[in-house]
Amino acid sequence: MRTHNFVFLDIETTGLSVIDTEIVEVGGIITTPDLEIIEEFEFKIKPNKLENADPVSLKISGYKEEEWIEAYEIKDALEILSEKIKNCIIVGHNVAFDFAFLDFNFLKYNIKNPLHYHKIDTISISWAKLHKEKELIHFSLRELCLRFDIENKKAHTALSDARATFELYKKLMSL
Repeated sequence: MRTHNFVFLDIETTGLSVIDTEIVEVGGIITTPDLEIIEEFEFKIKPNKLENADPVSLKISGYKEEEWIEAYEIKDALEILSEKIKNCIIVGHNVAFDFAFLDFNFLKYNIKNPLHYHKIDTISISWAKLHKEKELIHFSLRELCLRFDIENKKAHTALSDARATFELYKKLMSL
């Protein structure tokens, strides 16, 4: 595990259902095990089933059709992504959500999930290290960014949230 790169990854979706809604954006930062940044990436992905989208999710993720004109088809994005993140350990804030969408779509498009089987969740680490702090009520990325003075200028965009998760992870590991 000490030899595997990390990918701090975030996705934006059209809803909460892995089966009925879609990924519209993926952003990530690939680092060495020592947290040196290798690469940052971001893909906008064309939704094909907007009729299934939750309007609240679209608003949160900032989906605007005109900004997705040159977006990738999901299969193309997943193929590129699978090469970038091969054997990486995924790190995310509520990593189960992001991993579930990725895993489902890799399977759906017959692309081998390239991620290492270990996963790191910053919500779990945050709770373990900070649950006794009475003033910290929520363990959302927003609240933790406030707690640690981490700037997240474009919250709920994939790359910005991945960057915030990366900074949060570093802060948590220094506690």
